[in-house]
Amino acid sequence: MIVYPAIDLKDGVCVRLMHGRFDQVTRYDEVPAARLAAFAAEGAQWVHVVDLDGAEAGRAMQHGLIGEMAASVAVNIQSGGGVRSETDVERLLEAGVSRVVVGSLAVTRSDEVLAWLDRFGSDRITLALDVKYKDGAPVPALKGWTQSAGVDLWSVLDRYPASLLTHVLMTDVGRDGALTGPNLDLLGEARARRPELKIQASGGVATLADLTAARDLGCDGAIVGRALYEGRFTVAEALKAVAS
Repeated sequence: MIVYPAIDLKDGVCVRLMHGRFDQVTRYDEVPAARLAAFAAEGAQWVHVVDLDGAEAGRAMQHGLIGEMAASVAVNIQSGGGVRSETDVERLLEAGVSRVVVGSLAVTRSDEVLAWLDRFGSDRITLALDVKYKDGAPVPALKGWTQSAGVDLWSVLDRYPASLLTHVLMTDVGRDGALTGPNLDLLGEARARRPELKIQASGGVATLADLTAARDLGCDGAIVGRALYEGRFTVAEALKAVAS
């Protein structure tokens, strides 16, 4: 399983949000490239980088900085936030990003995203499906998690055939940044419904046991943020745990 240390960018620095709320921000690093280099030095092969300003504004805001980061360290970067057009995808890939994350548009403009998957290839795009619960059902959250879609998660996934889609990042918004553990029930149902997908667990990872539980479910990867920043474990320890 791939461990994706997370770098969330806001105003050019590394931060973490609580439950995805832009009014609950904790600042960690003033120099994001230094944090990226530190993750790589510990053995990370991939790093998950999010343009939070872009996610909030609905347009690319920090893609220049992300490109500089990609050029500065020899590590694969998966990045999104503010991706709203084919040009945004193209520019991030040209800047050195290995895989582009597409969020709200995967729900609201799925025909366009299907065309991007066809053009760029399924290994260059990750769908980020952020979930809130409504009447017990998982429903995608949109526009920086401020709105809910009018359709359930499984209906959205049904729009994407196995021939085009490979990578899906799934976040339980209620657990993001809260260190309460990932939503294993959600991840397990996703695996059962779409066993061919490479699913990345996101939201709530707090312990090495959370990582091994996601691995044992068959998840291909896991996003780790606050637990690393607060020293609960290191990237090296996480990599060792999922390899055992």
